[in-house]
Amino acid sequence: MKNNLDQLMTKNNADAIWISGPTQHNSAMVYMTGLAHVTSADLFKKLAETAYFCHGPMERDEAAKSGFHLINYAKYDYKVCLQEANGDYLLANAIRYKQILSDIGLSKGRIYLYGQGEIGKSYTTLKHLCGLLPEIEFIGDGKDSILMEARATKDQDEIAHIKKMALLTTTVVGNTADFLTTHSVKNNKLVKEDGTPLTIGDVKKQINLWIAQLGGENPEDTIFAIGRDAGVPHSNGNPDDHLEIGKTIVFDIFPCEAGGGYFYDFTRTWCLGHAPDEVLKTYEQVYSVYNTITSELNQGVNANVYQERTCELFEAYGHKTIRQDPQTQSGYVHSLGHGVGLNVHEKPWFSRPEDDTNVLQPGSVFTIEPGLYYPEEGFGIRLEDTYYALANGSFVKFAEYPMDLVLPIKG
Repeated sequence: MKNNLDQLMTKNNADAIWISGPTQHNSAMVYMTGLAHVTSADLFKKLAETAYFCHGPMERDEAAKSGFHLINYAKYDYKVCLQEANGDYLLANAIRYKQILSDIGLSKGRIYLYGQGEIGKSYTTLKHLCGLLPEIEFIGDGKDSILMEARATKDQDEIAHIKKMALLTTTVVGNTADFLTTHSVKNNKLVKEDGTPLTIGDVKKQINLWIAQLGGENPEDTIFAIGRDAGVPHSNGNPDDHLEIGKTIVFDIFPCEAGGGYFYDFTRTWCLGHAPDEVLKTYEQVYSVYNTITSELNQGVNANVYQERTCELFEAYGHKTIRQDPQTQSGYVHSLGHGVGLNVHEKPWFSRPEDDTNVLQPGSVFTIEPGLYYPEEGFGIRLEDTYYALANGSFVKFAEYPMDLVLPIKG
């Protein structure tokens, strides 16, 4: 949580963190500032001090909403910096950053870097800055040990944001189920009023419309895949594919708050009209594993324990798993879950047994999503809900939604 940030900085010998980029669709910046509307900014958080927020003059009012110490870029004459840099724009950027860092008392120490920027410009500017400030060590947080570790547990305000997204998501899923089941069937396919087949592209347009109408965004698209594509876990689905009776549809939806706020992650597998026997049998096994895992969750445990348990359960049913063969493309082929927050995938990671920071603890928010995939047999199955851990040691699902495999066609 944010109140652990100074503790994590101390643990990692960090004198400051530096976050660059816009304040929207930039998870590190959103975490610190909220969903302000600042198109380009720099945030410097020194150990045990209130952060400094650098902004352009046109966005001073938006920047003020952060509550941080404000630094207007206009304070530093860029033309003078450019003259000093002999016309080199990226060196001029570095000269201005040197002035900013000197003004806030950062001329030496360890600074951890986060945020967004065009890689070529960022790299060259930072390279210049290293030459201008040789006593500063700039560090990429490869182990996710400060900001992502703080974000691995959520406070009540963050939980409230995710709950809103859970309600939005399940509302859209319900709308989608109603939309599909009220279509007529012709030649084993859903058809529109004009008699042409309903396509995945048609469904996705409706999904995006409902998300927008309810105040969310869908920046990473939606997985809505049928048949063989349902057997490839992250296939988005072919927009031209028709909705056919009896084929599995993997519907994985992960929208976020408008502006790049908190995500939700949710999956159901459907068959329209009826399910083939082999699909039904496999679905029941996935459902059984889901119920077993969710009933065995405990806090204080590395999340990877449940990945291993999932492999054990699927192997007992006779399915191949990535524990047996890391390169398998059929059977159980992915991790059981992951954290959810300002990124749709974040800590805790269920696939890292060697990392003792991936422990389920109060404030953890994570998915449980067992699945089985047989693309060559034309189907795949995944069930996913997002949970959070309470201070009393229990776990709660954010939103209830039916897990029925078959959607009866009403049209």
